[in-house]
Amino acid sequence: MPKAPQRAAITARPATSSQSVEVESLPSRATPKSYRVLVADDHAIVRHGVRLLLESQPGIEVCWEASTGVEALDVVKRDKPDLPVLDLTMPEMDGLEAVREVRDISPGTAVIVLTMHFSEELAREVLRCGALGYVLKSDAESDLLAAVDHVRHNQPFFTTQLTVSMAQSYMRRPGDVGAPEEGGSGLTARETEVVQLLAEGKSNKEVAAALGVPTRTIESHRNHIMHHMGFASFSDMVRFAIRNNLIEP
Repeated sequence: MPKAPQRAAITARPATSSQSVEVESLPSRATPKSYRVLVADDHAIVRHGVRLLLESQPGIEVCWEASTGVEALDVVKRDKPDLPVLDLTMPEMDGLEAVREVRDISPGTAVIVLTMHFSEELAREVLRCGALGYVLKSDAESDLLAAVDHVRHNQPFFTTQLTVSMAQSYMRRPGDVGAPEEGGSGLTARETEVVQLLAEGKSNKEVAAALGVPTRTIESHRNHIMHHMGFASFSDMVRFAIRNNLIEP
């Protein structure tokens, strides 16, 4: 029988030192830059809660906390956070002034105001000062992350309750609430001054300084006015002031 053809043996040759082995380089996976947030509020428990809420969202990091407006501005000057979240009522400097200062120091920095004050006029004043977001503390759990997402894309954000209230205000016929009584507004001259200054967006402290009286006196006037005139909210007081030509609309 004919012999079967022999198969050539295959041997592996180890690479010599003169041979190079090419290795495919993989694209680097850089960690995405975090969105750096400053939280400013004079209550530590509020700052802690806001930190936990914000940092539950990937990519957001609360890098600074401040308890006063002045401390918040120091952080903005030194570190340029991507987003300051500011309370309106803080020691040394109120939130409105802090918003103005932040925008002067860093015009490209977006600001969210986180406050307990439910007021259409105050929200408008906050936006006029340069903030992009207005969130009620009572709505923070449902609205704050949405507000951050909006301002990151340079879009304004109103807290849900305020959006509904503002829509209702446009739909409501004027003259229903806080209409002036026949023969006058039903307010004393001093109360009229207080309404005018408050409706212009000034805080109780600022009104007290303007009139040369203690802040508690203004608080007392404000409570009496709200009750006497039947104002259900600060927005009703502002509409009353506009209808009675105490301030410009």
